[in-house]
Amino acid sequence: MAHDTTSRNDTPLTDTPPADTPPVDTPPDLTANGDAPAADRLNRELAGLDALELGGGTGRRLLQRTWSAVWPMAAAVVIALLAWQAVVWSGWKEPWVLPGPRDTFPVLWDQITSSRFWKAVALTMQRAIVGFALSIAVGVVVGALVSQFRVLRRAFGSLITGLQTMPSIAWFPLAILLFKLSESAILFVVVLGAAPSIANGLIAGVDYTPPILLRAGKVMGLRGFNLYRHLVLPASLPSFIAGLKQGWAFAWRSLMAGELLVIIGSTTSLGVLLSQARELNNTADMISYMIVILVIGIVIDQLFGVLDRAVRGRWGLED
Repeated sequence: MAHDTTSRNDTPLTDTPPADTPPVDTPPDLTANGDAPAADRLNRELAGLDALELGGGTGRRLLQRTWSAVWPMAAAVVIALLAWQAVVWSGWKEPWVLPGPRDTFPVLWDQITSSRFWKAVALTMQRAIVGFALSIAVGVVVGALVSQFRVLRRAFGSLITGLQTMPSIAWFPLAILLFKLSESAILFVVVLGAAPSIANGLIAGVDYTPPILLRAGKVMGLRGFNLYRHLVLPASLPSFIAGLKQGWAFAWRSLMAGELLVIIGSTTSLGVLLSQARELNNTADMISYMIVILVIGIVIDQLFGVLDRAVRGRWGLED
């Protein structure tokens, strides 16, 4: 009996396979349930798809957006040049009265390579920036007050719209009487031309603020100036930017009219160059300056377009 007990205790209690049994190759990343390889492979595939979308997809979409934005403008320029040349070929006016693109663009090149031209552009842009900044300040103050107080809305709402529709050139006789031939006369007309559009843009944005946002802000404790600053102004930003864009158009038009009418001493601006070319019957020079004025207006409009798309994207309105 003792011999049997010793024999049982010496027997190992493990599941070791026999010596002649081949070992089983277990994958190193196999977990208890056997799902790790499939999960890792799925994660790698998803990571690859994300990288493809964020990398090549973004670059391709950027290229497509750039092309879709450039080719309509390029086509419009080509059509305009062809129409211009067709009018010249028709013989409607003499070449010295209406030169074609072939005669005008060399003159334009001579102009943009001269220091006098760039000094004129610098003075014009300085006036534009200062006048537009003052217009924003006046427009925001007027728009904020009128949008918040019904009495002011009833008193000045129609007046602001009337000022917006009034031609800027009609203000210059009064401006010259008030400020004589000075920078103040030009800035006065620029502000009166641009500020009403900016104020109306802000008023429209405030008017179209969803009431549910106003109620939510009041529930969160926003009152008075804080409500206006943290909720109303951000909500009205898309309409306000549209008002800024329109205000810039009015400011630019008013400035060009002012520089043609108000010539201050020996200063040289784009308006002065345009007026001198008209007086000397240099049509090619005159058209060159007109092209520059048009290009500046288009560039500024594109900058406002970038700002508008950024705001629309922030609001989830851009594809």
